[in-house]
Amino acid sequence: MATTPDTRRFRLSDQYQALKSRLHQHMIRLLEDGDVRLEDWSRTKASDFIRNQVRAYVRDQRLPVNQSEADALAEDTLNELVGFGPIQALVDDDEVDDIVVNGPDHIFTERHGRLGMEPLRFNDDAHIIRVIQRILAPLGRRVDESTPMVDARLPDGSRVNAIIPPIALDGPCVSIRKFREQPLTAEDLIRYGTADAETLAFLEAEVGKRRNILVIGGTGSGKTTFLNVISQWIAADERIITIEDAAELRLRHEHVVRLETRPPNLEGERQVTARDLVRNALRMRPDRIIVGEVRGDEVLDMLQAMNTGHDGSMTTLHANGPGDAVHRLQLLAGFAGFNGDERTLLHQISSALDLIVHVSRLGSGERRLMSVQRVGEVAGDRLPMEALFTHPDAEREGGRS
Repeated sequence: MATTPDTRRFRLSDQYQALKSRLHQHMIRLLEDGDVRLEDWSRTKASDFIRNQVRAYVRDQRLPVNQSEADALAEDTLNELVGFGPIQALVDDDEVDDIVVNGPDHIFTERHGRLGMEPLRFNDDAHIIRVIQRILAPLGRRVDESTPMVDARLPDGSRVNAIIPPIALDGPCVSIRKFREQPLTAEDLIRYGTADAETLAFLEAEVGKRRNILVIGGTGSGKTTFLNVISQWIAADERIITIEDAAELRLRHEHVVRLETRPPNLEGERQVTARDLVRNALRMRPDRIIVGEVRGDEVLDMLQAMNTGHDGSMTTLHANGPGDAVHRLQLLAGFAGFNGDERTLLHQISSALDLIVHVSRLGSGERRLMSVQRVGEVAGDRLPMEALFTHPDAEREGGRS
């Protein structure tokens, strides 16, 4: 719903927040007395019902509210009752890539690679926590003082991280990485200038040849998005098992098994880690294993899988360049309990990986394929790589390709 500057200012005022809170409580009593479940209605039917009730409330209470403000009240009340409160409109907005809530009064979004503040707010910390609990409820997860951090996802697959006091000193914080309803395709990457047709055609052929591929990049660089694109090139008759902390990959194949990690319960038990899932996946007759991101001790099992007949497997890793990626793999392997020497581990990495694909987000907010490197044989204590493609911006942006 388009709003005027006056309506936006009204929405941010303390007067509006107090009115919205009173109206919310009124609607809850009304729904309970009438035994009405808005969740069972279509969005249009629920919206019409709420709009009529808001108009009646404004009229009966003789409130100095104009038509535009009444419509804003109706929209916000509906979002409070069956949505995610003030951020529901941002969740529905296809132009928004990320939503960041830093306490009640600071809501930011990323649009086209740029972060900006939104003219929206929550009533207070408790209001944010209610929305977090609504996100978590269908997933059987919770957040409270004993479990102040949580990773989850929205029904559309968008990734959510929430952290609350006492860990978050300035109030509850929510970070949402939006998930596109229609996954990006190779054609989209070409149109946006992320990669050229020749490089993507090469990668498509390499996927067909069952090369093991590591996609690397920094935060928000598009690693998962790029992994999703190249995963679409896997043959339709192959059995794929995906392993993620929060399910984001959207493969269009019929033979896909999606696995998701599980955090420990309040007693610190029943945790299922990525390493547990990688080990279990090896018993599920996979043709390929795709790990959303390697970030812990599952690195050893992933390297072993790539070395023992599961060619064509893929994963992502947080790293600033191919050289940094190798060092990070070594570091993670050490944390995972690898007892061999450095040269042995380099041989393991060399044998496991065929290609390292580096993606990055430029200062302008645009995402680019910075380099494609072929992993060579270990020479001394080094792991040489052959640059098959290097983007002109690689050096300027500091990417170590």
